[in-house]
Amino acid sequence: MALTPQSNEAFLREVDDAVRQDQLVGFWKTYGRWVAGLVVLGLVLFAGWLYWNHHSAAKSGEVAEELQGVLQSVAGGGNPDAKKLEALTQASQPGYRASALMAKAALAIRNKDVKGATAIFKGMAADDSLAKPYRDLGLIRQTALEFDSLKPEEIITRMKHFAAAGDPWFGSAGEMTAIAYMKMRKPDLAGPLFAALAKDAQVPESVRSRARQMAGLLGVDAIDATVGIGENGGTDASGG
Repeated sequence: MALTPQSNEAFLREVDDAVRQDQLVGFWKTYGRWVAGLVVLGLVLFAGWLYWNHHSAAKSGEVAEELQGVLQSVAGGGNPDAKKLEALTQASQPGYRASALMAKAALAIRNKDVKGATAIFKGMAADDSLAKPYRDLGLIRQTALEFDSLKPEEIITRMKHFAAAGDPWFGSAGEMTAIAYMKMRKPDLAGPLFAALAKDAQVPESVRSRARQMAGLLGVDAIDATVGIGENGGTDASGG
């Protein structure tokens, strides 16, 4: 009996499915072990990745707790464990390492080891693995500690990128730059910069107070003067 078109189509589908099943069985017999091995390997790698993430987070938490204890000790006037502090300065996390280095430098300054503290800040400024704010802080603190031994021109060069209103380090960098101008006998540059410091609400009040007095002594109105920072790191002042 002849097959109808519908029956013929169903028969062909059954044959096709049988062929595919045979091919799949043959493939699995040939490559099944390799496929299973790859699946197991993938699961092992994934489990390892999960463990490493957990381990790293836990380790980071341990370092954070140790660092907190060290910083609290330093802030309270104490002396943290030297070996623990040294280990923290070698931490793999750049932020923790930088904080530990600053704590170590603070201890050195407290113990009147200015050279040691300067070396620490110099190292931070040159450490490309640290974020820019940490490197900038290192350079600012290094320059402050070396201030008396540096030529005014070198101070101005180091601070030229920071001694501008609006910069986070304007207070420290601007004051050092203005004093360097005074050493160079350039009150025309120092006065307006002192005035800019005195007017900047983001600058610490202690710096603003000193700058206000210096600007007044140099004949610059630190309250009413309109000050603009020049391209060469100096300032220009014009009356309002």
